[in-house]
Amino acid sequence: MAKEELKIIKKAELTNNCPECFNQELQLTFYQKHKYHSLYHQTSGEVTHEIKCKTCHSVIYPVSWTQDIERVFDFYRKMVTPDRATIKFTMLFYILILILIVLVAGSFYLYLQKLI
Repeated sequence: MAKEELKIIKKAELTNNCPECFNQELQLTFYQKHKYHSLYHQTSGEVTHEIKCKTCHSVIYPVSWTQDIERVFDFYRKMVTPDRATIKFTMLFYILILILIVLVAGSFYLYLQKLI
């Protein structure tokens, strides 16, 4: 079974007011999805974000953003450079492919020996 993990790309401290408690301790975090499987490691191109207040520990959703928060978010979104979307195969994958090739070649050899 594949295990999905959100890795942090960038964290930023914002000085905007929280819409819930009106303190100036917001944290903006950008995440990128990584999927780990026994045969491969996949990095997705999908980037997600979260704004959280450090004082009241509430997540600030885009519905309650002010114009100032939107401007700062757009600024930081342009600065984020995610990793390329790639798939990297593990050593187990290559070993299984090698075993499969050996089995096919061996069975083909045995088949040819019976015909002669």
